Amino acid sequence: MGKFIVIDGLDGSGKGTQSEILKARLEKSGKKVRLLSFPMYESESSRLVKIYLGGELGSNPSDTNAYAASSFFAADRYVSYRTDWKKDIEDENTIVIANRFTTANAVHQLSKMPREEWDAFLDWLWDYEYNKLGVPRPDLVIYLEMSPEISMSLVSHRSSETGQIKDIHEKDPLHLKNSYAAAVYSSDKLGWERIRCFEGSEPLTRENISDMIASAVHNKLGIEI
Repeated sequence: MGKFIVIDGLDGSGKGTQSEILKARLEKSGKKVRLLSFPMYESESSRLVKIYLGGELGSNPSDTNAYAASSFFAADRYVSYRTDWKKDIEDENTIVIANRFTTANAVHQLSKMPREEWDAFLDWLWDYEYNKLGVPRPDLVIYLEMSPEISMSLVSHRSSETGQIKDIHEKDPLHLKNSYAAAVYSSDKLGWERIRCFEGSEPLTRENISDMIASAVHNKLGIEI
């Protein structure tokens, strides 16, 4: 099997942009790369995710409990894996990069729960997806740490610039703040490579963040970029 890298972060943290940049840098150095982005909105596998994020089950994220919502996202990963990118992950010459993965449930769904239930949820989540469903386990998770205040500002700017409608996570400032706390906890507990992408009230440049990601990939996986 090739290497599997996941990049995650709060909404607006730049994970999509940084996934694209990492793909380009790896390809420039001669690597074969497959880039995935979850949820896979273009696929029927994400139907339950769309229902949830679109507010059909309630306009507040907590209207749907963490276990149910996690199952929606897990189904998208399982179906797309079996029907699409399994061949890429099994190719020892291919590096697979995912913008979001199981890690996103450890951020956005964990945040709905009381702190004393966090460890039990993470144990369930990892066992459910990686053992019971059998989706691949990442070799490296890079978490782009962006403060919730900056995240909310960037999401609002993107929405006004592009007309992209905010989902129920992006509309809820409290959810993003709770998710930030959950992400820091999860990254420490699960050994993610956390990259601080802001200084004070300002985000770092794309170039600075990209260089830190490249260093993490090289140091943790031995991949030359």
